[in-house]
Amino acid sequence: MAAGTSNYWEDLRKQARQLENELDLKLVSFSKLCTSYSHSGTRDGGRDRYSSDTTPLLNGSSQDRMFETMAIEIEQLLARLTGVNDKMAEYTHSAGVPSLNAALMHTLQRHRDILQDYTHEFHKTKANFTAIRERENLMGSVRKDIESYKSGSGVNNRRTELFLKEHDHLRNSDRLIEETISIAMATKENMTSQRGMLKSIHSKMNTLANRFPAVNSLIQRINLRKRRDSLILGGVIGICTILLLLYAFH
Repeated sequence: MAAGTSNYWEDLRKQARQLENELDLKLVSFSKLCTSYSHSGTRDGGRDRYSSDTTPLLNGSSQDRMFETMAIEIEQLLARLTGVNDKMAEYTHSAGVPSLNAALMHTLQRHRDILQDYTHEFHKTKANFTAIRERENLMGSVRKDIESYKSGSGVNNRRTELFLKEHDHLRNSDRLIEETISIAMATKENMTSQRGMLKSIHSKMNTLANRFPAVNSLIQRINLRKRRDSLILGGVIGICTILLLLYAFH
């Protein structure tokens, strides 16, 4: 009886490990399918995946069918593995050897953790794939609407483009005018500041001259002497020039 129950437990463990290995391979392929779907949409860029002349080897519809098929297969494997774990749980509760019950519970918990991880990974990958597919479908619909609008109203689009270009030119001109006005205002402020500084210096010089009359009179004397010397020098030069001219035409 003990040998029979032991063989039954080992058979359940063998089934669980086989299903876990199959699930691991399926989940890897499932994740690669999601990644290839995302990359194909990125490579297409502005082109429509459904109307392009050069469609990839696996287009959107074939990838969708493969996704549905693999999702169903993984769900079936998860259901089978859940059933095996339930049978293992029933066996641990019906086991009559208390010394082996703790070891059996530990093994069962490990298989349950693996099942939980695989289930979480499957739902996560499935949600990511669904989100990417919805985004690609939305982008494809938007691109179709844009293409239909362009093909249906070419003249209007041409006029719109001309209006937009003219609008851009006007905006650039306004920006240049504003920059010129700002430069002129800055120059005006700078000149006003310099004029204020010159007035301040002139007022300070007048204040110093009024505060020190002796210095002011000395400066005036120096200016008068310089003016007198200039007049004397100019008269001497003029007389010498006249004498030279008289001597030359004598």
